[in-house]
Amino acid sequence: MDITNLPEDLWEHNETHTSDLQIFNYEVYKNGSRNKIGLNKNVFSFLLDGQKNIHFSNDIISINETQSLLITSNNVLVTELVGVSSYRCLLFFFSHKNITDFLLKHSHSFSQNASDKKITDIPYFLLEKDNFIIHYIHSLQQIFGLQQSISQKILELKFEEIMLYLADKYGTVFLDYLHYLLINERELSFKMVIEKNLYRNLNIDEIAFLCNMSASTFKRKFISIYQESPGKWFQQKRLNKAKELLHNNQVTPSEIFMDFGYGSLSNFSAAFKNEFGYSPNHIHSN
Repeated sequence: MDITNLPEDLWEHNETHTSDLQIFNYEVYKNGSRNKIGLNKNVFSFLLDGQKNIHFSNDIISINETQSLLITSNNVLVTELVGVSSYRCLLFFFSHKNITDFLLKHSHSFSQNASDKKITDIPYFLLEKDNFIIHYIHSLQQIFGLQQSISQKILELKFEEIMLYLADKYGTVFLDYLHYLLINERELSFKMVIEKNLYRNLNIDEIAFLCNMSASTFKRKFISIYQESPGKWFQQKRLNKAKELLHNNQVTPSEIFMDFGYGSLSNFSAAFKNEFGYSPNHIHSN
């Protein structure tokens, strides 16, 4: 995992861990927009206060303190919105090996094996925060401060506890998802990531991050596939989409300029005029 790119003056955390299992208390006091988070482990994200918006390479989800997520190891963009006094969550990290060990140890406990049904490529599993999970979160928080040898053994038990509970609650759906994590390398095709984020308000650096690439590597690969620079290609596609929406009288220029990645209406209007020879307001004046 990589949380070091968040501003250090905005977050605090406590941590306890084994070689594979780790828990963090995470808290920030200001809203954060599209922070880059690199996860090299899977994680249970138990939200305690505020709202979390997560932008994956192929999906977007928002949760509040009534929900929790199992998030697979990936690069994500996270927006954290402060609740009553702060944004708080408890993070429980675990590896693919932890999943494998769990399935091998407890397969006899399940009423049926995972099915052969095709699982949609979704990088998270949404959890309802019921009374069991609320008490479970509280029990995890009591581990902080214990000596390392004790906390290690308790974490191993707590991981089995939550996995067994979710297997019982969600049944085959959850078990299928665990098997899917183990056999899927989660490497979406480059073009799929581009298509999913074509009309979203992301810059080239952010899209490159979601592709697990540096900006320079992303640009080289993009040019090799599309025979054009990503900046020019995205601008043309987005301006054409904006033009379509404006001609259909679905929106006004002031309503959409930010959606297409422009920081101001004047910049959007200038790019639009440069591309088509007339300003976006010209469409509504005729």
